[in-house]
Amino acid sequence: MMEWVIRERPYRPRELEYSYLLEFTTRLHGIPQGERLFSRIPSEFQKELLYNNFVIVCLEKGVIRLPLVYMRKMRELGYPISYLVFNRLIILHSSSSRRKFIPKILTQMKADKVSPHVSTYNILMKIEANEHNIESLVKVYGEMDRMKVEPNEVSYCILATAHAVARLYTAAEAYVEGIEKSITGNNWSTLDVLLILYGSLGKERQLERIWSTVKELPNVRSKSYMLAIEAFGRIGLVSRAEELWFEISSAEGQKLTEQFNSVISVYCRHGLINKASALFRQMADNGCKPNSITYRHLALGCLKAGLVDEALKTLDRGSQLRTSTRIQRSTPWLETTFSMIEIFAEKGDVDNAEKLFKELALAKYTRYTFVYNTLIKAYVKAKVYDPNLLRRMILGGARPDAETYSLMKLSEQFRR
Repeated sequence: MMEWVIRERPYRPRELEYSYLLEFTTRLHGIPQGERLFSRIPSEFQKELLYNNFVIVCLEKGVIRLPLVYMRKMRELGYPISYLVFNRLIILHSSSSRRKFIPKILTQMKADKVSPHVSTYNILMKIEANEHNIESLVKVYGEMDRMKVEPNEVSYCILATAHAVARLYTAAEAYVEGIEKSITGNNWSTLDVLLILYGSLGKERQLERIWSTVKELPNVRSKSYMLAIEAFGRIGLVSRAEELWFEISSAEGQKLTEQFNSVISVYCRHGLINKASALFRQMADNGCKPNSITYRHLALGCLKAGLVDEALKTLDRGSQLRTSTRIQRSTPWLETTFSMIEIFAEKGDVDNAEKLFKELALAKYTRYTFVYNTLIKAYVKAKVYDPNLLRRMILGGARPDAETYSLMKLSEQFRR
């Protein structure tokens, strides 16, 4: 339609309409087509809106060099660059190999006199949270406060979740209060985060309150049901989790692997392996294929039930299935893996504890002191002395605490 308007000119399009056309053309037909259209747009409309939109779309497609050329043109023409452009640049450089460029992007942002938006800080905090780097996360939050940028519900969600994962529950509770105060309307994504957080913090009353709010939404998503099932299971309310499972089962008919996994995780967390096994068989009857997440939960359930050999076989079956990096770095996967390490540590099974520990190290989950302390405990229980454990811990990014030194002192008696 817009192309017809440009060609036939029944009326004169404005800058906003050209901007929409350029955005849609670039998204649907590619960057070269977008560039050609850009050159055809009258020069009086080639202003900041057009440039910013084109640069953002190019960056969203993962292209960096061309947007930098257009940003240079914007500086020459004196057009302000949107903070959204810098947000997208930061996201594109958020991988481990590219993160070193983020300070340069922020420096350029300052040189261009672009003030970081709350969303900019949220992106920076999320990057640090994904790296399990609480210290750097808090630094970003401190900078945000110094610049007098008001946090929003997303900011508090990132902070609360990161501290809960790090088992810094007092700080997590404080940030949860921030979420409750800043929440705008019934945002399902924020409510989902609160379900997870109240489950992690063991807050039954608050969890029920948030779930009641979710149930009042026009459409309750399957994902919300799964998160609620896992949250109630986490605080030991297995029967309540089962109620929600029966509710979603009767409402939706055909069930998905992810839905089965949510209930299996509850049973396995509490060592109810018979119930988990029955549900596992029910999966096959429903035509659902178990995935690596299913087997990881079942392995934990076997360990909780004292079935070590069966747990190792189940782990092996799961390892033969493809598991994405995103899943392997997800909090549920990491926490399930850590729970297994805890059991192996209590048994003094250093070999199996070390095997799983390597997985956590790849995801940088070992930056948390409690993770390394659990590994050291495995050595103590096995009556094995390893003088390199403390050095490994420090080089791995974790800070030794009183428990660390106490465990290391205990292990010294096994020195040969």
